[in-house]
Amino acid sequence: MKPSIKQHQSEKLTQLGSQLASLRQEKDLTLDELVLLTRIPRRLLRAIEEGNLNDLPEPIYIQGLIRQFAAALGLQGGEFASHFPIGHQSVGVRSSWKGQSILQLRPIHLYLLYIILIFSSVNSLSQLLNNPTLQANNRQIQPGKEPQSAEQKTSANKSSISKQDQSVQVGVTLKASSWISVVTDGKTAFEGVLPRGYSRTWKANQQLTVKTDNAGGVLMSVNRQEAKEMGEIGKTEEIQIAAQPN
Repeated sequence: MKPSIKQHQSEKLTQLGSQLASLRQEKDLTLDELVLLTRIPRRLLRAIEEGNLNDLPEPIYIQGLIRQFAAALGLQGGEFASHFPIGHQSVGVRSSWKGQSILQLRPIHLYLLYIILIFSSVNSLSQLLNNPTLQANNRQIQPGKEPQSAEQKTSANKSSISKQDQSVQVGVTLKASSWISVVTDGKTAFEGVLPRGYSRTWKANQQLTVKTDNAGGVLMSVNRQEAKEMGEIGKTEEIQIAAQPN
């Protein structure tokens, strides 16, 4: 009676596995070292060496495992693995996928399915993160912050404008060369002699003080109003202007 394809595969696996085990031992390599070289799980390498067909995946995959095993030991992997018969199983593997439940899948199938699922998840997540609409929403709504209503935005704008308006601006124009000292918010902004015809502007958030030794030679304008002489010619004058809403 002619042996079945499975019996033939079992006999060949035993023969090839025995040769690989002998060669591995001759090279003084352990199975754990072969795991590092081939990236094949230890139990599958052991099953090949022992010719245990039931602990291995479909024949088409067994041939691939034998090829990697043999190549790691210095053999022509493809040629050596070709002695393991696949028969018509290579055709049946693909068609049998539909009929198998997830519980019937061999370990190698589970590995492939796991890799496919990971790849699909990463790809979907990448597309989601790169979505222009999502990115725009993320910029508008930051974590821990709630979107502002129109009234809140208007109130914030008014507050900002109010703070900006609460300042004082002073401009001076020299009718005659004069010594001038300008203090803004408690700090000296300028002190020295300015020539005739010179114009300059200073700004302060709280208070601005202008002092000169020739009040009649200095025209001063507060908050862009009409410029006026600080006092009489040759007289010392000091003027303080506090900031207030315009």
